[in-house]
Amino acid sequence: MSIFSERLEQLTADHQTLINRKNQPVKPGNGIYTKWRNPVITADHTPLFWRYDFDPVNNPFLMERQGVNAAFNPGAIFFNGKYCLIVRVEGADRKSFFAVAESDNGVDNFKFKDYPIAMPETDRPDVNVYDMRLTCHEDGWIYGVFCTERKDPAAPESDTSMAEALCGIARTRDLENWERLDDLKTPSPQQRNCVLHPEFIDGKYAFYTRPQDGFIDCGSGGGIGFGLVDDIQHAVIETETIIDEKLYHTIKEVKNGAGCVPIKTSEGYLHIAHGVRNCAAGLRYVIYAFMTELERPWKVCHAPGGALIVPEHDERIGDVSNVVFTNGAIVNGNDVKIYYASSDTRCHVATSTIEQLVDYCKNTPADALTTGGCVKIRHELIRKNLSENKF
Repeated sequence: MSIFSERLEQLTADHQTLINRKNQPVKPGNGIYTKWRNPVITADHTPLFWRYDFDPVNNPFLMERQGVNAAFNPGAIFFNGKYCLIVRVEGADRKSFFAVAESDNGVDNFKFKDYPIAMPETDRPDVNVYDMRLTCHEDGWIYGVFCTERKDPAAPESDTSMAEALCGIARTRDLENWERLDDLKTPSPQQRNCVLHPEFIDGKYAFYTRPQDGFIDCGSGGGIGFGLVDDIQHAVIETETIIDEKLYHTIKEVKNGAGCVPIKTSEGYLHIAHGVRNCAAGLRYVIYAFMTELERPWKVCHAPGGALIVPEHDERIGDVSNVVFTNGAIVNGNDVKIYYASSDTRCHVATSTIEQLVDYCKNTPADALTTGGCVKIRHELIRKNLSENKF
């Protein structure tokens, strides 16, 4: 058997084993959600024919010609009876692109469509695109809102690292054919992690934003913003209001941003977002939740303290360690599947219900913001449990 044939046989067998592997819930969990044991998408889930030239004449050693470094930060939607993730796939060249992976049950057996998405460009070509949020809007379109990265036009010629992040907008009806619209314009110099609200607000499109002065640093940007747009094809936010601010010595001390498209419940909109703090190991990203009013989705009504999901065990290891990040969740009836990435490397799922997540938001104490206040709240819980002879 030739080197080519031997490698092809082994690669094919290993790939089939991976994509057909069954997943298992990790019990008992914390009662809020259940994590699942295996990542649902990794770089190795991408089709072999994306990475290898299968011509034995041109590639006799069956080398990987176009490597894939990571597959993470998926947008999510239930479409045509399948759980669909639009995954951020990062090639070995550091360029990210979008690709659709589908599953019948949403927890395993995700398989990529044959071709990645060929996203149309504006008159300023994207150098990199990533982290799409998918909104089924009441206007009938499916919108993809994502970060488009380009070299900062204000950068000195010698500086090849200064970047500019803006909010790209595209729309589709089938997840295959996309119409690119103008990038979102806001009062902020840069934008990342924007989310389109699923319904009109006073006849206008509503966006949750994360205003930034620079590519990495928020600067004067103070948290999750909110603004209205008249024309989605030429989207402009004139006034950007902070609705969930970053706060000193909390999980969102350095920055915070919208994650999944808000989930409408009978008691308000459920938001699943990300918060960032600095520590000796660098920036630590976690996932948190809050709720806003139904009639005024820019008004926070419940804000439980602390993180909802944190990086654990192998999730802490990867290209950018100690990170969990979400930009996609799927609601099917009462069930909620939260898709999140760990350490900018792979995709996971955590399952819950609307009932559980609303209970968590309503009945988990808010952050008291001081040690004394937090200890007081914990004392109250301990006193209640001991007085009722729970232990």
